[in-house]
Amino acid sequence: MRFRHRDGSVVHLGYAGTVHPAADLDELVRWLDGCAGTARADLGVPVLGVGLWLVSPLADRLANSPVALRRLRRALVRNQLEVVSLNGVAHSLYSDPIVGAKVYCPDWTDSERLRYTVDLVDILAELMPPDAEYGSVSTLPLAWREPWSKARDAAARVAFDRLEFHLDRTERRTGRKIRIAVEPEPGCVLEMVGQAAGWLNRYTSPDAGKSKIGLGLDSCHLAVGFEEPDAAFETLWRDGVDIVKAQLSAAPQLVDPSDSAGRQALADLGDPKYLRQVREWCGPGVDDVDLSYQLSGHACWRMHAHIAAHVAPPPPLTATNAVLDECLKRLVGGGHPLAHHLESETYTWPRPPRTRVQLAKRLVKELEWLRDRLTALGLVQIL
Repeated sequence: MRFRHRDGSVVHLGYAGTVHPAADLDELVRWLDGCAGTARADLGVPVLGVGLWLVSPLADRLANSPVALRRLRRALVRNQLEVVSLNGVAHSLYSDPIVGAKVYCPDWTDSERLRYTVDLVDILAELMPPDAEYGSVSTLPLAWREPWSKARDAAARVAFDRLEFHLDRTERRTGRKIRIAVEPEPGCVLEMVGQAAGWLNRYTSPDAGKSKIGLGLDSCHLAVGFEEPDAAFETLWRDGVDIVKAQLSAAPQLVDPSDSAGRQALADLGDPKYLRQVREWCGPGVDDVDLSYQLSGHACWRMHAHIAAHVAPPPPLTATNAVLDECLKRLVGGGHPLAHHLESETYTWPRPPRTRVQLAKRLVKELEWLRDRLTALGLVQIL
């Protein structure tokens, strides 16, 4: 969907394709035909944005095979979908029963991370609509926090310098501007917005909204870290760091962790295959909800699980919708949008959808909730 902001610029709203992982092109096309296209039709909009997640083998094929890329483009056109953004945080699908911090590998000290991201940049330059102001690729906040060192940080700097060079070359070659959104995440080297701003401020541009490397703001991650939206946005403004893209969802919270039923409800959410980091208000955190017995339980808990905002989680859990609302106000409620790419990134439900059609219906409800919020903030839907 597209919206006109009061300043005349276009704000794109879509959903993150991480909700339907695909190992290869055949599977991705089936998802586009059976889920994304259905969601667009049910929304009754002429075009719907999808932030595709292309795992490394698929990205490699699309970047190097015009035939494969044409097939993907045909599926997008057939379903009236557009791609202005790609999700490049997770590099691979994992068959391991427990993935843990492996999901953050390869990190930005590994040349494979740069190669993968360059593939995504090249693909997006071919897929994005010609009238889009820019395209965006989200990426890992450097690495999982351990191990990290000055030498590893320097290696990541070198990789980003090479990436910046490729972005410049891509724009000269294609006329398409691609921007990178570094997304702070619990447990990573850049976990908090302040940390990310401090690392990214060297990539600032004299003109706001012009830097090719900036921040990917995730409202769930922000909430899990108990970061106040106003303070986070002020930090970014002070350091001159652009918000390239925003991922929109809520996080589950347990106000009273002494409630055993609440602890169980929290543990039942999400996929135990992946880390479900928990943070305690004004206290420490743990890397997975299974370790939450190490926390004091004297203050509110929030967990890294991207839940829907349009429906309440199972009680006694609540959702951090207030944080999401504040983010939206700051992102698009002012005189100019702070980000032109907005994505619904909800993929955790108490009862997972069993079919593509069921998933499409849930995506529609969440996108309708977000659409209502955007129009209430003065944006006008144009597509």
